[in-house]
Amino acid sequence: MAGLLPGVARGQGTRVFIDGAGRKVTLPLKVERIYAAGPPASVLAFAVAPDKLMGWTSPFREAERPFVAPRYADLPAYGRLTGRGNTANVEIVVRAKPDLIIDYGAIRDTYVSLADRVQAQTGIPCLLLDGDFDRMADVILQFGRIAGEETRATALAQYARDTIADINARIAKIPATQRPRVYYGRGPLGLNTGLAGSINMESIEQLGARNVAAEQGKGGLVQVSIERVLRWSPDVIITIDPNFYVLARTHPIWSAMPAVRAGRLHLSPALPFGWIDFPPSLNRLIGLRWLARVLYPDVFPEDLRPIVRDFYSRFYHQAPTAAQLEQLLNTAPSQP
Repeated sequence: MAGLLPGVARGQGTRVFIDGAGRKVTLPLKVERIYAAGPPASVLAFAVAPDKLMGWTSPFREAERPFVAPRYADLPAYGRLTGRGNTANVEIVVRAKPDLIIDYGAIRDTYVSLADRVQAQTGIPCLLLDGDFDRMADVILQFGRIAGEETRATALAQYARDTIADINARIAKIPATQRPRVYYGRGPLGLNTGLAGSINMESIEQLGARNVAAEQGKGGLVQVSIERVLRWSPDVIITIDPNFYVLARTHPIWSAMPAVRAGRLHLSPALPFGWIDFPPSLNRLIGLRWLARVLYPDVFPEDLRPIVRDFYSRFYHQAPTAAQLEQLLNTAPSQP
């Protein structure tokens, strides 16, 4: 068959795919039912092959449901097989009869061994796809070919390439001295953040901003103290947690930080999926646009409304209403 990816070979009724971890996985020629092992994989499968996604790792919350068409929002919740708080019962997954299990994100030994174990236990092919930001377009194409959704995948991959290329070209013209030092606060206290190279920090680092926590080295998510953040004295503070956003404006230490006093504390939109890293999947593309405007308003002055509407139509298969656009782009809770 023309257009097969390197590393894919056809057999009698099957094909062999080399996944992001270098594992050779035998797949059926036709994939109709896809189980996503974690939230990042759910977003990828929903964007590229929405009618083949069997279900979600967790039910949509009341605020999230209006942003997803009912036929997709009403899909069952099977739990997650990977990551923190894995809740899926392997026997239930097997009874649901997926053709394929996919996981999407950081490629680590723990995830590789889990994929091997699940595949051995269930007899269902289990693929690991590389969640690195720079590989996003390639992975969209890979998954589209695996799922038999090449046309949609090609369009989404081109969107990803165009978005990243446009932003990178504009960022390249910004002098290093004008690139802000950023703290990314997760959790209700804002004291969970990402080290250099963390998949959770890729959006911020993609924009050339300086992650203040990078001085603690490379890795994933870590807990830090409020005193540490105070010493870092970031220029901008970004969060995905509305509880922390409110806390930071009233807490005596947080509220005294220059970034908070200057109005450079920003709450990322998060419906139906977070725009920064919750989960770290294709949803980060629209977050990149939002974050670019937050960090460099003079370089990215464009109105985000048509951009958001277009992204949601392409990736979530439903355009937001005018009221939903305002809800997304005016995230700040009422002043305390």
